[in-house]
Amino acid sequence: MRDIRFRHVSKSYDDVEVISDLNLHVHEGEFMVLVGPSGCAKSTTLRMIAGLESVSSGDLLIGGQRANDLSPGERNISMVFQSYALFPNMSVRDNLSFGLKVRKTDPARVKREVDRVADTLGLGELLGRKPRQLSGGQAQRVALGRAMIRKPDAFLFDEPLSNLDAELRVQMRGEISEMQRQLRTTTIYVTHDQVEAMTMGDRIAVMNLGQIMQVGVPTELYERPANIFVAGFIGSPRMNLFDARELLGDVAATVDPLRGRAGRGTLGIRPEHLMFGTPEGAIGIGEARVNRIEDLGHEALVHLSNARGSHLTVRASGDIRGTVSTGETLSLALRPERLHAFDSATGERLA
Repeated sequence: MRDIRFRHVSKSYDDVEVISDLNLHVHEGEFMVLVGPSGCAKSTTLRMIAGLESVSSGDLLIGGQRANDLSPGERNISMVFQSYALFPNMSVRDNLSFGLKVRKTDPARVKREVDRVADTLGLGELLGRKPRQLSGGQAQRVALGRAMIRKPDAFLFDEPLSNLDAELRVQMRGEISEMQRQLRTTTIYVTHDQVEAMTMGDRIAVMNLGQIMQVGVPTELYERPANIFVAGFIGSPRMNLFDARELLGDVAATVDPLRGRAGRGTLGIRPEHLMFGTPEGAIGIGEARVNRIEDLGHEALVHLSNARGSHLTVRASGDIRGTVSTGETLSLALRPERLHAFDSATGERLA
């Protein structure tokens, strides 16, 4: 396994720059997730590592070696695509063994490696089937196995679970994470699903418009987002964001770190940190009307709007069922230590 490093990398198509001054270090054996909205260039970043896209400027280092001009075959990297990319006319066994056979590997070793990977991924009973006879989860495991069998220096995953149903995605998240823990192979995983990112990655790089907004462990991104974009993107449901004076009125000017800039401050509060009523130690922020209640069993998401037209979400326990109803007006409060403060002009977090 090897580390992967971007040093001031940019990527352009003709006169259109899609990645600007990208700097990122993925450590040996690390599971790094690239997450962001569609069109943020996370897949392009992955394809540059694989050698499927060229680097316009800057340096891409794989294991300390400049890889800008290396062919895909010289990089010893395996990539798993969203579409699985299996050979439809080949059996599972032949799909798994294809890469080794192309390299003229000894047949006895090919069989040993296929059996090893099949045993690891629970594919033993499927080796004689064709891709059309597989479920989505089985096909994705074959794609994983084909990547694993080469014993690459790094795995690249390009939204591999987006074609699966919700239950199977949860199952496959666990299988991919467990595989990576066992193999400790450097892994870069691209997704637009922030729940996938939070549950799988050792670290997460949040991207937007071809730039990295923040890199950190999941709890760091959730508890101390570096800017308004990360605050709004990480977390489900997303963080409530408000103009500081709109949320706290004249009190905003007295709240650190808003002193002297309350007029251009944006405050954020997670849905689980908004409360009904005014408990001791909390600050009341006015009343809001209940527009909709999502009952999730163990919890409820209560969607409200206040007199200023701002929309809020409160995450409450399932015990609230039957005590709050649509159309009702409720008072809201928060604890000031749970607030996140951002500069409205730059979007950056205030100390």
